[in-house]
Amino acid sequence: MSGIATELLDKLYDMVQDAFSLPFGADRCVLDRDKVLGLLDEIRHTLPEDIKQAQTIVESRNEVISSAKREADATRRQAEEHAKKMVSQEEILNSARSRANNMVSDAERKSRDMVTEAETRSYEIRKAASDYLDNALRKSEDTIALALQDVKKARSDFKAVMSKARHHEPKLRDAKHHTVKPHDS
Repeated sequence: MSGIATELLDKLYDMVQDAFSLPFGADRCVLDRDKVLGLLDEIRHTLPEDIKQAQTIVESRNEVISSAKREADATRRQAEEHAKKMVSQEEILNSARSRANNMVSDAERKSRDMVTEAETRSYEIRKAASDYLDNALRKSEDTIALALQDVKKARSDFKAVMSKARHHEPKLRDAKHHTVKPHDS
């Protein structure tokens, strides 16, 4: 994973670590949604860089394969030219062809192995990046969901307290307006 993605994930971690705790839940916190979403967007944008690096590896591998094929073709051509010069020596010509074919076969086998290895590595990088981001997003989602639950509970508790206070208010008002009339004697 690129250094930029790691830095962004560290910022997100620090943001959660430094967030204000909620009054009714010390393990719950309040996060600035825009900042968290902004960091997550930046992380998403850095992941394609890691994929580009994997593509660069594949392109490099393709260049090595092409070079190996060119060398094999050049060697085969040289062997064929050499064999043509030695028409009288049929065994040498056959030997050169066999060597060239073996070299081409070896180059093709190596190129297939390199392609397989590069594809496997590319898949592993993409999967690791995807798993890491999914895990980070899941943790963020869980944290935000827990924070929202705490806010809803605090609001509900507040409404209950206010409802009790309002319920007692009419009695106080009635007591203020109720005046005692003197008895007529």
